[in-house]
Amino acid sequence: MADSTPLLSELNLADSEPPVLHTHLPSLDSTIERCIGDFGWAQFLQAILVSFSWFFDAQQTFITVFTDAEPTWHCTQLTDRHSSCNSASNICQLPQNLWAWDRPKYTSTVSEWALECSSSLVTGLPASAFFMGCLIGGLALATLADTSLGRKNMLFLSCLMMSLSTFLTAFSTNIWMYSALRFITGFGRATIGTSALVLSTELVGRRWRGQVGVIGFFCFTLGFLSLPAIAYSQRAHSWRSLYIWTSIPTFLYSITVHFLVRESPRWLFVRGRKEDAIATLKCIAPIDSATTKTPFTSSFISSLSLEQETWNVDLYSSISVLVERRWAFRRLSAVMAIGFGTGMVYYGMPLALGSLNFNLYLSVTFNALSELPASLIAFFFIDQMNRENVTPCFHQPLWDLQHYVCAERDESNMDKITNWVRACVFFQRLLSVQCLAYIYD
Repeated sequence: MADSTPLLSELNLADSEPPVLHTHLPSLDSTIERCIGDFGWAQFLQAILVSFSWFFDAQQTFITVFTDAEPTWHCTQLTDRHSSCNSASNICQLPQNLWAWDRPKYTSTVSEWALECSSSLVTGLPASAFFMGCLIGGLALATLADTSLGRKNMLFLSCLMMSLSTFLTAFSTNIWMYSALRFITGFGRATIGTSALVLSTELVGRRWRGQVGVIGFFCFTLGFLSLPAIAYSQRAHSWRSLYIWTSIPTFLYSITVHFLVRESPRWLFVRGRKEDAIATLKCIAPIDSATTKTPFTSSFISSLSLEQETWNVDLYSSISVLVERRWAFRRLSAVMAIGFGTGMVYYGMPLALGSLNFNLYLSVTFNALSELPASLIAFFFIDQMNRENVTPCFHQPLWDLQHYVCAERDESNMDKITNWVRACVFFQRLLSVQCLAYIYD
């Protein structure tokens, strides 16, 4: 008779081993969402601090409206009946002794460097160099926030580079050095908006990301609004003082970002820095959350399988994602096409306000104030708006208003023109908010 002991041993061994259960581990996004929970004060302060970078970004974007404005002038020999100088004269065709600037030469780059008779290519070179720097900087630095530097360090370095180059701009000796430093400023600030937007929205729950994203636009409007106030207070001083007074607060802000702002927990997890990510989640999560500041939080997060949540992040990983996901590429292409047209309106009109026969300080102030209602409307109704359908509704009125402003040449209708300009800015702000929300949906 055969021995049955081995068979019984195998059966007992099989019975003693529990069945293997394939548990489904939570995803990284759902885990972070669960730990962050509702909107807390720590998240609110972090979002405000990060979004405030748009304040300084707006100042450097439109600062040339005042520093490069052509000053007013007057005739010096009004009692001479044979003088050819009058208010309608072209100063380039008048002798130098027949006219003079209303203010000292150092109040504008045009008067200090005698650019009043130069071509528009030369006088507009600093502003063009700034936006060219923004274009190249956006292409060169955009992927660093996803790879080696992270959102926080990218924001810190961008603000620091912008502040230092702005400070050095005050010591320019000619238009060429001035334009080169403006190019560096644009190159440095190129990633401020995207880094601040992504970092601020990744620090809060999905429910509040739309409202937090609009905070950046609101801060940009406040920065734009502060510029005419600073310029008016420095109107009797050199144009260099405007760069100095805007660079120092930006430098102090960049230091504040370095020490007080938390890095995105999602980026930390993707880079394998799990302990830093847990510390960030414990710091920014609401105090009354059930999964915050308890041993369960650390053990729950530590149970994540990082192999499933990370990917090979390199300088070109973001571009490869766009190529692989055609829907993302189509969405981004559509937004870029709309942004190209609206950008010409939004940036072109404020930069050309000096050519209007209207007070420059009031023009810029009214232009900035027209953005506030758009930001408030977007803040309260962004969750109720359909991005895909609302965007064309704002785009068509914007182009119609732009065509009217460009076609209107009669200076007697200056009040009407300025009102249309403000309407253009209002619709553009709503459109830009919708475009960014459409991308991040």
